[in-house]
Amino acid sequence: MSCKQPTDHDITQTLAQFWSGVLNLERADDSYDGVALMSGNDAGYRLGFRPTQAQKVAQNRLHFDLTSSSLEGQQETVARALDLGARHADVGQGPDASHVVLADPEGNEFCVLEPGNNFLAGCGFIGALACDGSRAVGYFWSEALGWPLVWDQDEETAIQSPNGGTKITWGGPPLMRDPGKDLHFDLAPDGDQQTEVERLLSLGAKRLSPAHGQDGTVLLADPDGNEFRVLTHR
Repeated sequence: MSCKQPTDHDITQTLAQFWSGVLNLERADDSYDGVALMSGNDAGYRLGFRPTQAQKVAQNRLHFDLTSSSLEGQQETVARALDLGARHADVGQGPDASHVVLADPEGNEFCVLEPGNNFLAGCGFIGALACDGSRAVGYFWSEALGWPLVWDQDEETAIQSPNGGTKITWGGPPLMRDPGKDLHFDLAPDGDQQTEVERLLSLGAKRLSPAHGQDGTVLLADPDGNEFRVLTHR
């Protein structure tokens, strides 16, 4: 008897189906060999899922905070995620935590927040992409994305699209170590790719590869060393 091992493509499809079900998001066209979901809010980003050979070895430095309008709604989101393949995760939150920490089928952590979170009020179901990072990196991404700072206190920063929607937050030091596999940003420039790369370098990014990748993307790192890609204009 032989067993078919899941391929990277199979895992990508499973992960996309999981998040589509949890977030109730529709798939979008994706021209970068993966699956994409629309954000479902005015921020206008996409969630991309692509095959990778990297293995998850530690807690992610980026995770989603999902909001709730009621305790019943929080419980429903948790139950739906568990039915779709999530599991409970322990990241040191303690037994008295009012939020629930889960991990998706590939082990990526996310939080389902309790109702009454004023900071994320009006941000939508995906209230925040919570990142481990310095104040400097919050300033960098504010300039890079053109999203204004909406929080800057005690070395913690947050930015939000001028159109509203999901906030991106950075918690300040101490910083976690690089887990080797994590969520990352893919930037799709409206104009010339090289012009955008030069702009990002002038803001403090570092070039990680001297040449373009096989798919034409350019690999950079932000001031904290987090890798991100600049895609070709399509």
